[in-house]
Amino acid sequence: MGISDWPAAERPREKLLARGAGALSDAELLAIFLRVGVRGASAVDLARQLLSEYESLGALLAADQQTFCATRGLGVAKFAQLQAVMEMARRHATETLAEVDVLSAPEATRRYLTLKLAHVPHEVFACVFLNTRNHVIAFEELFRGTIDGAAVYPREVVKAALRHNAAAVILAHNHPSGVAEPSAADRDITHRLADALALVDVRVLDHLVIAARQTVSFAERGLL
Repeated sequence: MGISDWPAAERPREKLLARGAGALSDAELLAIFLRVGVRGASAVDLARQLLSEYESLGALLAADQQTFCATRGLGVAKFAQLQAVMEMARRHATETLAEVDVLSAPEATRRYLTLKLAHVPHEVFACVFLNTRNHVIAFEELFRGTIDGAAVYPREVVKAALRHNAAAVILAHNHPSGVAEPSAADRDITHRLADALALVDVRVLDHLVIAARQTVSFAERGLL
């Protein structure tokens, strides 16, 4: 049975229009993106197969072109379409965040950093630099690799803050494992960075640990 033969309330597109995108499962959202299935499998069936193969939506979104295009039901056109959709989402989040005081819009900050970092397959440490009104000046990726004392250099973060003439920063890094719980190394480097930045009158407003389905805020946890 094709999706067109399903009850209207169960079809992904109609369900989205009636109840909003948040009401859809990962497979249903992916099915709308795919539009069509393959021989013997509807778009929803194919979406479920892809999520099983990749083990998560995040892993599928983070797949490189060669891996993505080698997957049954996908290809270069779908890869290009997906990259365009993700880039539009990132640009929209950037524009939205640039217009607000980040302290008054914590969810906008989370969405922005999730779009930037959640699906990167390696660990990345970045900073959001802010002016005196807590508006975004710049986002900059500073380090890659395991986040520990050997990988993140406070002097480089201080140099970047001074280069952007920042009054405050939000620190952020991702956990490709999918578990956003801060490690002891995360807590240690946060305190070292806060101390170093305080010497040049730059405040650390938060440190966000980003995973595909979860974000942990140091400020909310009382860890700053």
